[in-house]
Amino acid sequence: MVKRLAVGLMSGTSVDAVDAALVSLEGTGSSATCKLIHYASTPFPQSVKKKIFEVISEDHSSTPALSSLHFELGRIYGEAVIGLCTEAGVPLEDLDVIGSHGQTVFHQPFPTADSVPSTLQIGEPSVIAYMTNTAVVSNFRSMDVAAGGEGAPLVPYTEYILYRSPGVGRLLQNIGGIGNVTVLSKDGSLEDVYGFDTGPGNMIIDGLCERLYGKAFDEDGDIASTGKVHEKMVEEWMEWEAGFFSRKPPKSTGREQFGDIFIDRIMDKFSHLAKEDLIASATYFTARSIADAYKTFIFPHYEVDEIIIGGGGSYNHTLIRFMKELLPTCTLLTQEEIGYSSDAKEAIAFALLAHETLNGQPGNVPGATGAGGYVILGSITPAPLPGKN
Repeated sequence: MVKRLAVGLMSGTSVDAVDAALVSLEGTGSSATCKLIHYASTPFPQSVKKKIFEVISEDHSSTPALSSLHFELGRIYGEAVIGLCTEAGVPLEDLDVIGSHGQTVFHQPFPTADSVPSTLQIGEPSVIAYMTNTAVVSNFRSMDVAAGGEGAPLVPYTEYILYRSPGVGRLLQNIGGIGNVTVLSKDGSLEDVYGFDTGPGNMIIDGLCERLYGKAFDEDGDIASTGKVHEKMVEEWMEWEAGFFSRKPPKSTGREQFGDIFIDRIMDKFSHLAKEDLIASATYFTARSIADAYKTFIFPHYEVDEIIIGGGGSYNHTLIRFMKELLPTCTLLTQEEIGYSSDAKEAIAFALLAHETLNGQPGNVPGATGAGGYVILGSITPAPLPGKN
């Protein structure tokens, strides 16, 4: 049975930090097992966050800036691996593979009049491989897009492996910058797994916090807890992206729909409201979009026993309260309440996906991404120096 020691790296649409998880892996497919050994999160320096947002921006991006940041992020990711292994007391020589998601700077999974579906994650894997002398699997989303899928969400495969429970219908709701849900039906197989992006997670909340308070995020939902929700305003926000919210899954979204352009519209029309009211309403907007997605696309077709919340949003107590109010008959749990880590969840997922890529095992779920079939994900960059691989 194949055994590997792997590191998974994740920096998401929140653009706040690099999450790194050191895990031991054994087996493949539905028999695979995964144990978290150590986790660390390294915040991006403000200067790097600024560069990422500039590259994402159509107005400020350039090819030289993109190329430079691609290599700079590779160095940052390599340093994250080295720091993680040092903290864990694990020699780099013992690592078998690194799974690096990279930083998404563009995601458009649908065609337009002058463009084809595409997705782009940066963070040069050759730099990571050279710094650690370890094979790197990266560029996970592109093969799914090539197969006709949206390239997202990719966590449903790993969630099926790690979270399925006989006789229990579960929803795995991740709340990062964007929200996404995986449906694990009672006694279902991998072919029965279903998932999609529900809409904004922390992205709008964080963006408003930055503009209104100079803070990166609303810690524990404290600001939102003091504000008033303007439900008619939230209803208007739902209408702004009604095309996304009403579209049947599979579907995915990103900063292109719920980033600065959306926040600009909020500030242009509603900046006269109290700051705390805008944060409270943005928090409710996330909860409302998630609840509506369940009621429209999941509850009519699946029996759900538990909803398990992960990602940074799981620490926002006001957001969780809003979700419980909107879903009063549901049992909501956090990752920590079932013995897992909300912070480490996605980094663990990309370690497991890298492991499966080396196993020659597909890692996408067509029921979640809309791909034409199961495909092996990622590009492999070998360890560059003799004596490894």
